[in-house]
Amino acid sequence: WMAARQASVDSELFGNDISKLWPISYEGQSDTACFDNALEFLTQGGYSLAHAMMMLIPEAWAGNKLMDQDRKAFYEYHAALMEPWDGPAAVVFTDGRQIGATLDRNGLRPARYIVTDDDR
Repeated sequence: WMAARQASVDSELFGNDISKLWPISYEGQSDTACFDNALEFLTQGGYSLAHAMMMLIPEAWAGNKLMDQDRKAFYEYHAALMEPWDGPAAVVFTDGRQIGATLDRNGLRPARYIVTDDDR
């Protein structure tokens, strides 16, 4: 789906040189490699790691009555930009300063975590 979005991608950072970045992913790559390429494309294009991850692997927001309207609006806006990476996936990520983890919205991949005595 990244190839289908190339024509609609615009960037102040890359300007007219953005076409030099194509293709974002290559035929024959694994799903994981394609995801990694898409994540790198978004973060190198100026999105924070957390923002890019929320774009690629959104929460189950549609019809979620418990989600606040600002967060729901974030996901609704980004749903128009790209399709979600629906996994199954349990992903842990870091930029060297922050760490995060997410599950795909289908919840098909289990994940566990431990909180230690010193909260690390």
